[in-house]
Amino acid sequence: MTVGRGCEIGSNVSISHAYLGDQLLILSGAQIGQPGFGFASDGQGHIKIPQLGRVIVQDKVEIGAGVTIDRGALGDTVIGEGTKIDNLVQIGHNVHIGRHCVIVSQTGISGSTTLGDFVVLGGQCGISDHCRIGSGARLGGRSAMIIGQELEGGRDYAGTPAKPVKDWIRELHAVAAMIRKPKRNGHD
Repeated sequence: MTVGRGCEIGSNVSISHAYLGDQLLILSGAQIGQPGFGFASDGQGHIKIPQLGRVIVQDKVEIGAGVTIDRGALGDTVIGEGTKIDNLVQIGHNVHIGRHCVIVSQTGISGSTTLGDFVVLGGQCGISDHCRIGSGARLGGRSAMIIGQELEGGRDYAGTPAKPVKDWIRELHAVAAMIRKPKRNGHD
């Protein structure tokens, strides 16, 4: 483990298998470098896959209270320069987060997902494993992505599964119109 210059690290923070850059702010209770949730399953049960990678946190990153960042399985989990992570966020093994991203509270990012630069994830987003989010994309709060989903950069998304926000709003209006549709002859 290495810690760069000018870092502020709060109480009850656990750090292992990590390379931390300069000028980081890590709030109380953060857990960095714990083994990821990796298992291989067979007819006998589940076998833990060793997590041999590291966590690399680049310069000027802020990590909120109670955040968990798992180390990689074979490769590394990477948090890009200037990224801001709110309280109670879970980042799985082998995740790569670009520079200057904003990740809001109670968001979970599953393993092997990649975020480009300047991505914004609203509160309580759920990102499944092996997803890709292009640079400059923004997901509204409580949006979710399904396994392997890819979102183009520079656009706004919402819903489950996440889709362009205009499409999501159009779907909401269509469902509301169906609900308001008057009944005919006592039949639905």
